[in-house]
Amino acid sequence: MTHEILIIARSAPYGSSLAREGIDYILTSAAYDQNISILFLGDGVFQILKDQNPTDIKLKSHLAALEILPLYDIEKLFAVKEDLLERGLDISQLGVNVDVIERNQVNSLIDSQDKVLSF
Repeated sequence: MTHEILIIARSAPYGSSLAREGIDYILTSAAYDQNISILFLGDGVFQILKDQNPTDIKLKSHLAALEILPLYDIEKLFAVKEDLLERGLDISQLGVNVDVIERNQVNSLIDSQDKVLSF
């Protein structure tokens, strides 16, 4: 049975394992033909910045993992406009294509899903 699953990416890409665990869950779920959407919220918007270079902290680029999502038919990516603006970011700084939504649209997105998980 296929479910509509929304992953809320709230964590910055480095500093904890939450963001990486979210990616692992996403890729595993996609292998089981689940319909996955991802919402980058709060500090989670840092996960989609281009030009990440975490080699100094001996980690792999988080963005590299996100760039393969289309291979798994995961193409519904969202970022909250206000969260980008509050962090001084604009869409030209992002390394993946996202639909930018306003904060007042988040509840509707969540309500349209069968399951919601947050990392």
